[in-house]
Amino acid sequence: MNLIKSQNPDGTPVNLYYEDWGTGNPVVFIHGWPLDHQMWEHQMRVLPEAGFRCIGYDRRGFGKSDKPWTGYDYDTFADDLKAVLEQLDLQNVTLVGYSMGGGEVVRYFSRHGGSRVSKVVLISSIAPYTLKTDDNPDGVPSEVFDEIISNIEEDRPAFLTGFGKMFYGVNVISHQVSQATLDWNLNLAMQASPKATIDCVTAFGKTDFRKEMHTIQVPALIIHGSKDKIVPIEPTGEHAAKLIPEAQFLVYDDAPHGLFITDKEQLNEDLIRFIST
Repeated sequence: MNLIKSQNPDGTPVNLYYEDWGTGNPVVFIHGWPLDHQMWEHQMRVLPEAGFRCIGYDRRGFGKSDKPWTGYDYDTFADDLKAVLEQLDLQNVTLVGYSMGGGEVVRYFSRHGGSRVSKVVLISSIAPYTLKTDDNPDGVPSEVFDEIISNIEEDRPAFLTGFGKMFYGVNVISHQVSQATLDWNLNLAMQASPKATIDCVTAFGKTDFRKEMHTIQVPALIIHGSKDKIVPIEPTGEHAAKLIPEAQFLVYDDAPHGLFITDKEQLNEDLIRFIST
């Protein structure tokens, strides 16, 4: 197995699983909750054909990576990312962070100075802040995250089944992905540890990155769907575009949260264009 050696805050070892496809300048894909690196299938299949080396790894607690009881906070996630970049000796890296993976990207810059990274892409990202507060009125109420945790504790498969439909904008009149894709999505999500699945809700829902966004001092591309019902665009994509110097901001009209599948052709074109220039 392809494993990166990282560790818990207490020093105990943690192995991170990764896939490494293609040659050329490296693109590191950071997956969203509650999936794993396999969500990037359509990107990691296409970008190597355009001359890029694509690395996707499973966040601790998810996929084939180790599933420790603790360590589900963004400082630790950023340290795991640092381990990936250093142990694979990657240079001139484009970091692509999706949903909660956007938090890893931002914290890596504020905590580790963005070493080895030349470009950043945030897709449907939770950064800079998703929680509704007095100074972040467009955010998601705290009670919503508490309810998510309660539903996971009560019946994780049932919650993830309904969540998957909202993820891809599936409803009575809209079927942007197949039932087979929804089944696959559930299978990926169920491979995660229940503890990681729960703890990450607090991490991505209540971590404030607003004072860290300015640390991203490399070319940045922000992509968000206008119909994202999981991560609302107003406190995240729109705000990030204002806080990251000279960031490019693309809004996909009518796209849901899971645009890496529903809008895969457009996303691949935009990624190749941005990374190539």
